[in-house]
Amino acid sequence: MAGKQSAGLLLYRGRGDDVEVLLGHMGGPFWAKKDAGAWSVPKGEYGVDEEPRAAAAREFAEELGSPPPPGPWLDLGEVRQRSGKTVVVWAVEGDLDVASVRSNLVEIEWPPRSGRRIEVPEIDRAAWFRPADARERIVAAQAAFVDRLVAALGE
Repeated sequence: MAGKQSAGLLLYRGRGDDVEVLLGHMGGPFWAKKDAGAWSVPKGEYGVDEEPRAAAAREFAEELGSPPPPGPWLDLGEVRQRSGKTVVVWAVEGDLDVASVRSNLVEIEWPPRSGRRIEVPEIDRAAWFRPADARERIVAAQAAFVDRLVAALGE
């Protein structure tokens, strides 16, 4: 995966001690019983022919089943995940009923190296988290986005 790039959009609501961020739990049998490190900013890969911000909006809609809310986007920069993938993220204020989340499906090989292909949702559920709880659940490198958002909001 080294050299791949992803773009995402972190939805947040509230201010001060009431701020929460929306994370998606990765779908599929590998992640089914995992919690810590199994949550992510809604994001996805993009190629040289797509602007990262456009990819972030597209992935938000695909993974959550709803377009991004209107409003200014706050640039949270980028991180490099352990896999070598570079992830760039923005934040936008809004609200979303997690019961309405409907993710797109992706095809994976399961069990690994079996040759058998199955379809799974990219995100099997979404939830709102306060920053401390989000840091415990999100993919390790992506915790920086939560910290940067909190700092930008002056928390």
